[in-house]
Amino acid sequence: MVKKQLTLLFALVLTFPLAVVVFARQAAAPAKAAAPAKEVRFEGRVVRTSKENSNLTLRKSGGSLEKTCAYDSSTKWVSQYHADKKINDIDAGQVKEEDYVICKGTAAGAGTIHATLISKRLSHSN
Repeated sequence: MVKKQLTLLFALVLTFPLAVVVFARQAAAPAKAAAPAKEVRFEGRVVRTSKENSNLTLRKSGGSLEKTCAYDSSTKWVSQYHADKKINDIDAGQVKEEDYVICKGTAAGAGTIHATLISKRLSHSN
């Protein structure tokens, strides 16, 4: 009987400090912050523009997938020739229907991207 009590006491002495350490770490751990929004990229031809709603509707090349690219005053607008290092700053008025653009930003809902950058792709004339 005494042997069982000593074994139980010994087990408690070993497990109690371990439990205290584990629970103390959990209590001291800061709450995890929300993960930053993942950047998304979509490219295609502009099929519709809406200056009133501040968005462009893009259709992926060679397909029928469409996404809405919403922009605001913080969106950066640029144009660039393919494989050229020079990047030109432009404004929203220079992007028209049928232009090829790349929209980078964060997913704002099903089929919508909140754009941080809209890049109009220019083609070289021969």
